[in-house]
Amino acid sequence: MSKTSKRPEIVPPTLEEDAAIVAAALADPDAQPLTDAQLKAMVPMSSLKTRGRPKSQNKKLLVSVRYSPEVVSFFKATGEGWQSRMDSVLREYVVLHSR
Repeated sequence: MSKTSKRPEIVPPTLEEDAAIVAAALADPDAQPLTDAQLKAMVPMSSLKTRGRPKSQNKKLLVSVRYSPEVVSFFKATGEGWQSRMDSVLREYVVLHSR
């Protein structure tokens, strides 16, 4: 089998075809071109800090911990959010034992 593939030749539209395409696009009420004001108001997505989960006030640390299988099975059996419940139980323990 050849390592090069045959790609179809790209033929740009003629001036008449291009004019027909532009006219059809302008006639579509749902696809109107952006106004100068809209274009001026645009900002790159990278400058917006709105992606992802909001930053928490209570930052948590990522650690690697080994638990017994029984403990993990018990919390996993409680359904989604089991890690948060496990954190709550440990936090209660800290409060009770730090007095």
